Parts: sequence; structure tokens; C-alpha cells
Amino acid sequence: MNTPVPRQFAAVAGLVAGGLAVTVGMFVASLTKVVSPIDAVGSEVIDHTPLWLKEQAIQWFGTDDKLALRIGIVSILALAAVCVGLLAVRRIWLGVAGIAIFGVVGSVAAAGRPGESAGAALPSFLGAAAGALVLYRLVRPRSVDADGASGVAASWDRRRFLVTGGATAAGAVVAGAMARVVEERRVDQIRESIQTPLPSLVAPALDAPVVDAPDQMQEIPPDAELFDETSYLTPNDEFYRIDTALSFPNVDIDNWSFEIKGMVDRPMKFTYADLLALPQAERTVTLCCVSNEVGGDLIGNAVFRGVMLRDLLDMAGVRSTAEQVYSTSLDGWTSGFPVEVAFDGRDAMVAIGMNGETLPLEHGYPARLVVPGLYGYVSATKWLAEIKLTTWDDEGYWVPRGWAALGPVKTQSRIDVPRTRSVAAGKQAIAGVAWAQHRGIEQVEVQVDDGPWQMATLAADVSIDTWRQWLLEWEPTPGKYTVRVRATDKTGETQTELQTPVAPNGATGHHTIRVTVE
Repeated sequence: MNTPVPRQFAAVAGLVAGGLAVTVGMFVASLTKVVSPIDAVGSEVIDHTPLWLKEQAIQWFGTDDKLALRIGIVSILALAAVCVGLLAVRRIWLGVAGIAIFGVVGSVAAAGRPGESAGAALPSFLGAAAGALVLYRLVRPRSVDADGASGVAASWDRRRFLVTGGATAAGAVVAGAMARVVEERRVDQIRESIQTPLPSLVAPALDAPVVDAPDQMQEIPPDAELFDETSYLTPNDEFYRIDTALSFPNVDIDNWSFEIKGMVDRPMKFTYADLLALPQAERTVTLCCVSNEVGGDLIGNAVFRGVMLRDLLDMAGVRSTAEQVYSTSLDGWTSGFPVEVAFDGRDAMVAIGMNGETLPLEHGYPARLVVPGLYGYVSATKWLAEIKLTTWDDEGYWVPRGWAALGPVKTQSRIDVPRTRSVAAGKQAIAGVAWAQHRGIEQVEVQVDDGPWQMATLAADVSIDTWRQWLLEWEPTPGKYTVRVRATDKTGETQTELQTPVAPNGATGHHTIRVTVE
């Protein structure tokens, strides 16, 4: 009579075998410079996530949504591996088949990612083979000879299990760590190839904001401290990042280029050297994510440097039948916006610099699109690979997933000061930022409780494509107050108080805070 592996040990066997399968796959992928099985599966999850779930994830985790996704995938894989181990006790072939399914899923996902070939399937197959072999050795009963006789019944060997299982777990940890080291080395090599800073261009002076007070308002002297909670320019390492990339695409700057094709007279290709050789400009532009809630922080303001998009398109010769500027990232992400946006006078550009430095890898190095006045999901393609002039038959990544085809930025404002919701009585400041890219901010008003709307003082208007800082002096007595803000853009439109969610084309409503004055 055979003595099977106890259930708790079978669960451990599945867990360590599954862990080895995953980490071996990751390590082989890092050596062969193809997409990691975990990242490939994670990208497929992102691609097929319903709109409501994607928004919920951003609300819960913000810019840590990718970390949360990785943790979720690993947790699910761990649970599945435990189940595989339990199945293997009943029928060893069921366990082996379960590990094989790990490999098939990872292989199909990896080979199907944009820019990957069939060779991307190899890491998952090798990882699954290693995991299946270990599971077989851990769970299969083995003949033991307790009294010197041969041919005794097969039995579970606890010591052999612990030795093999421990070695497998250690091997999985080592493989995972080595995969991480190789991946970090790859990213570091890309970063080392980035030349910072770029040769300087003359840019607008962006020091302490100069207060621009309308005639009907008392002028308040500039006070940089009042604006410290939201600096005018957002540092690169603090600039929000929302995209679908779980890992940075491979970038070899010596071989990188992007092309302009489709409904053009002269299809063209531009290398990095080509972009550097073309006339360049620096423009201060505020970018924001469509997933930004009212009062949210998925927004930033930076000085971008690059080549004007209209100049590149003029070189290619856009045909009159073209309807959309449709762009693709190195990782396969796509977005599109109307052709007229590129020619209506706004400073849309192919950017290669950000805040005086070469464009950081996190924000799209070697080049990205920056289009003032449009949410990023229809315009802000990072790691640029291709621009195609086409019709609306081509849909950007998020459009078939429930987002609106057009994504103009809505007029919005945010309260940043007071940062704490409990302040001392006496002279205080209420301050923040307002934005309506490509329309500009004309005025900002603040309401305390149900009192009248009061005009705030505005900082310098650098351009209609950037946010404006605003400030209102306030001298409250002790009590509890409700403070709200609204902005009016230069077309005369005042932001609505109607509260709407971010989907399908951006949130609306007045940012409102409650303050206790003691």
C-alpha cells in the first residue's frame, strides 16, 4: 500500500514548484531580453480589465497600481500552485498538467506582446519544465527499504521531501533575485545612455510667481511660502506616471527611430540624432490624466523641450483625407487625436527633454508626444515608435475599453492650502492651482460655507497651456468651515458644480474641503 504525501506538504510542494517555474521563466527572460512571463500576463490583465475595475484600482492605489497588480498576480499564482500540489496527490499527471498550464499561459501571453517574437515563449516553457520536474519528485512516492528487503511498498519520504523542497525554494529565490538584478542592470544601462542635461535653450523665467491682481482686487505682494504646497514646476521625480507598462521597453538609442506614415505624401523616419538636429523649442505645459479625481494629484507642470509636431507633419505632407494622428508606443500602446489639433496653433510636440534634462525613462525616453489641452489617454504616447495619419477607423488603446474618443481637458481647480484640515484662528491663506489647458485661466473664486464667491488673486499667467496658482487671504474665527473653489477659463466658461466620475471623459465638480479653525 502506498503512503501518499500529507495534504499540507502537497500544498507546499505545489507552491515551491510553481515558484520555481515562475522565477526560472523570469531569469531566462532577463537573459534573453524578452518580456518577463509575469509582465506579459500582467499586461494581458491590464488589456482586458473592465473600465470600472481599472478606475477602482487607480482610486485605491494611485500611481502604485502596477505594484498592486504584480502582488495580485503573484498571489493568484501562489493559490493556483497550492491547488496544483493538492491535485498532484490524487493524480501525479494532474499536477504536472497544472504546471504545464502555467507555462502555456505565460508563453502565449509573452509571444503575443507587441514587439515580441515566438522566442518570447521559451522562458515560460523552460520554467514550466523545471517546475513540473520538481513537483514530480516531491509528490511521487518512492520505494524505501527499511529492513533490507527489496520490493517493499512505495512510501513518502519526509526527509527527502524537506531536502528537495528546501533546495527548490532556495533555487526559486536565487533565480528571482538574479532576474531582478539582470533587469535592473538592463534599465541602468538605458539610463546611463541618457545624456543629461541637454544643451540649454532660452526658456521663460519661472522663479517665484508674480501676482497678477485684477483692478477690483487688493494686490497682495508675492509670497513664495504661500505657494510652497504646489510649486509651479513639478520636479521630474514627482511628476505623476500613469501608463500600462509593467516594465520599461528595450531602448537602444543608436538604433531607435520613429516613423511618420499612413495618409502622408512622404513617409519619413527620424532617428534621435535627426530630432536633435531639427529646430527645437521649450514650452511649459501642464499634463493631466483623465483618471484624475476632482482635487486629485494626477497632474503636473513641466518645461518640455522638443520638435513641434506640426513641423514634422509638414515635412511628411499630411493628406486632406487624414482624420486622426494615431501614435504607437514601443510597448504597443496607442492613442489618437484629430489632425486639426496638430495645426490649430497649440504647442504640440515630440518631446525629448523635461525640466532641463533629457526626457527621463519613466516619462517616455527617448521621445514622447506632448499635446496641450488633451488628456493623456488620447495624446501622451511615451516611448514613441510610430505616428500614423489615418481615419477614425483606428481606435486608441482606451477607446474600445469605454473611454470617449475625444479627450479635451476640462476646466478644473484644486485647493492645496491649508494642507492640514485644522488651523489656528487668525490670518490664513487658501491657495491652490487651476487649469484649462489651451484655453487658459481667467479667474478663480473661493466660497466659504454659503457665503458669496470671492475673487482669488492669480499668479503670473505664463501661458494658456499651464496651470495658474491662486491665493485668497482669509481671517476666520474658531469654528468649522466648508471651503470650495471654482475657476473660469478665458472662453468665459466657469467649471460646473455637477459631480461626475472620471469615466468616460474626465471628472467634474467643485473641489471642496472642510476646515476646523481652533
